[in-house]
Amino acid sequence: MNLIEIYYDLRADLEIVEKRLLKEVQSNEKVLQKASAHLLKAGGKRIRPVFVLLAAKFGEYDLERLSRVAVALELIHMATLVHDDVIDDADKRRGSPTVKSAWGNRIAMYTGDFILARALQILADVPDLRSHQILADSIVQMCEGEIEQVRDFYRFDQHLRTYLRRIKRKTALLLSVSCTLGALAANCKETVVQALGKYAYNLGMAFQITDDILDMTATEKKLGKPVGSDLRQGNITLPVLYACRVPETANTLRRLIHRDMTDQEVASAISRIRSVGAIEQSQALADRYLARALKHLDALPNLEWKEKLRQIAIFISKREY
Repeated sequence: MNLIEIYYDLRADLEIVEKRLLKEVQSNEKVLQKASAHLLKAGGKRIRPVFVLLAAKFGEYDLERLSRVAVALELIHMATLVHDDVIDDADKRRGSPTVKSAWGNRIAMYTGDFILARALQILADVPDLRSHQILADSIVQMCEGEIEQVRDFYRFDQHLRTYLRRIKRKTALLLSVSCTLGALAANCKETVVQALGKYAYNLGMAFQITDDILDMTATEKKLGKPVGSDLRQGNITLPVLYACRVPETANTLRRLIHRDMTDQEVASAISRIRSVGAIEQSQALADRYLARALKHLDALPNLEWKEKLRQIAIFISKREY
């Protein structure tokens, strides 16, 4: 089963969200509009809007209200991608040129700021103070996570806790917020709000670990960007940390991973990481987070949408792209 099949019952609502996304990146400044639309049209899994809509199925489902939340959260995610590509000096995302690559760093940074501002404009119409507080706190932590990532480039001796805190802030928080805000917008019971938030948090952790594994196991065609991008940027991910527990391998990786890595050095580093079982160890931790995510679904009412959440969890944790 693929995501299109899983999303099938939400297709009409997701089409409305997609149209609203295109509408919200309109601007009198044509460069901003073109750059924003360029990223939007490159596609994506739209997991955050889907989580908003699915969470709301456990309460009072009002698409007009929910589409505002769904669009705003996807725009926030898009803004982080634009900024990430500047920081990472990335030329491709989802197989297309990045905003940074097509328009340069300056336009890319302003585009990210513009998209974020649009998201906040949309959320201004949401009257729930708690939702605003949750989102504001999360954005602060997301920014802190990005700074931590830059600080820890090429830092091979970082603790596992440092990595887990970073991916929590980088990925898991916004997924958790998507379920939480969707549930709050639908006036769900507090037990449901909490269960959905914890489900998405743990799934977000599994999602990012899976991303870090795929950076070393997938093909460029499937990834839409070069294999080993994290290594080239000095981003020390979970497979590297596990591999560095073997002293001889740690020494080899310190020699191979540097700012001007050749394709051969990337291939050699990945081969060494895989040879010591670091991919399997990383997958085992991703599976533990997946199991926790699925466990939190037990607290939800037995509606058909609960099965959709289970299917999404299994898909995005076992995906190949």
